[in-house]
Amino acid sequence: MRKRIWVCFVILCLLSLFSSGCSYTKAKSEMSKATQMLSELKAAGGLQKVPYEYCSAEKFLEIADKEFRRSDYGRAEKFAIRSQAAAQTGLSKAK
Repeated sequence: MRKRIWVCFVILCLLSLFSSGCSYTKAKSEMSKATQMLSELKAAGGLQKVPYEYCSAEKFLEIADKEFRRSDYGRAEKFAIRSQAAAQTGLSKAK
């Protein structure tokens, strides 16, 4: 009986490690996309043409970075996606 409990515990620990690795990767990927889109918006003159969207995208990315450094990868991913949305809106308005 104890062996079965121990095996279940080890399996749960391994599953939690694998799932946290996936969150890390997704958050890092979304943050990279957000950084790239923010750079595109900056190159398109976003700070002068659409300052609200530019500042929103920049601040959401900063928050995503803070959450990422705190190891809260789920929140980091959500803020990175919001940054992408703000940058995309700014790009469409700037062109």
